[in-house]
Amino acid sequence: MTAASATRHRDLRTGRSIWSARRRPAISSKPLTRDIVCDAVVVGAGVSGALIAEALSEAGLRTVIVDRRGPAEGSTAASTAMLQYELDTPLSLMAARIGREKAERIWRRSRQAVDALRERTERLGLAVDGATRGSIYLDGNVLDADGLAREADARRRAGFEVELLKPAAVLERYGIEGRHALIGFGNYSADPRRMTLGYLNAAIARGARLYSPVDICDIDAREDGVTLHSARGPEIRARHVVMATGYEMMKGIPRKGNRIISSWSIATRPQPRAIWPTAAMIWEAADPYLYIRTTPRGEVICGGEDEEIGDAGERDAKLPDKTRTLSRKLAALLPGIDATPVHSWAGSFGDSPVGTPTIGRIPRMPNCYAAMGYGGNGITFSMMAAQMLRGLICGYGDPDADLVSFHRKF
Repeated sequence: MTAASATRHRDLRTGRSIWSARRRPAISSKPLTRDIVCDAVVVGAGVSGALIAEALSEAGLRTVIVDRRGPAEGSTAASTAMLQYELDTPLSLMAARIGREKAERIWRRSRQAVDALRERTERLGLAVDGATRGSIYLDGNVLDADGLAREADARRRAGFEVELLKPAAVLERYGIEGRHALIGFGNYSADPRRMTLGYLNAAIARGARLYSPVDICDIDAREDGVTLHSARGPEIRARHVVMATGYEMMKGIPRKGNRIISSWSIATRPQPRAIWPTAAMIWEAADPYLYIRTTPRGEVICGGEDEEIGDAGERDAKLPDKTRTLSRKLAALLPGIDATPVHSWAGSFGDSPVGTPTIGRIPRMPNCYAAMGYGGNGITFSMMAAQMLRGLICGYGDPDADLVSFHRKF
């Protein structure tokens, strides 16, 4: 099969994220000036592409990474990088929609992905400002107090450790007034740009090659391999291709209900003495919901106010108003925090019907795979994709591949 153009081009973010203000690690990238041959090509050098390329390089595959911008220059730098196992769709509601067995398997695999990402990052010795954090899930218009209690039961039944708190305990422990909360444990946070470059450098140290800017404009997928044609002429011939292009969806592949939405974020000055006990991530069982995390320096990152807007101009025009709204909501929820924004930014992100990713073989394109990590758990799903695609490409498979494949029924 030949595709006329590999991906849709989008303006993925605007403003200045907190990560863009930090010094980025050095990385070796060069232009593609001649035809090359390899075992696996990863299209996309964001966080998904980095985790996948590192996993494939460790498996011994001659790996090439290409990106039309440059490493970590797309939506990765706009991520708030709350690396949670809890999916956007509550377990109790997901079970009602797709069945308890599938819902529990997806949630458990998400937890495994968070644990694996933390463990692998530490094993590789990467400096990513990583921190293990719990989560505070507040009642809202999706789950009220009774709904939160049902969610606690669903999670306990699936084997997760949780704690259900009434408003008095939430106020005493965290300073949040008038809200019920479900407490979770063992999540992770990091600097997404440093994580991306760290994993890319780990792959490069094993012999992987990174080329940018390279815009793949045509793909010829056959049973004996895949040829990628770049806009400037040189070709890449590979046995396997992984499309890890994030929210610039590849043309011609099933979307499985995925759509592009917009989200906005702010970050405050460092204020470590004002941070709530345990510095747990805070998010709401609400639509739209607010989500809040800290950095090791004591900055507070707050995001949300998501809208079904795919147009970058319309998204960007809302940035001033959304910045004020997020600051106001942060101050109301946590009155001890200085909610004045130092950074504010907007980004395009993906959503899916039940908040799950699409990972696996692309239908009718031999030897081609995709990692479409749609939902609020983007980086968690990136790690899940790295694990699954390594198994599929290396031939030993993955026990949960059916949950996220293009052939699933939900």
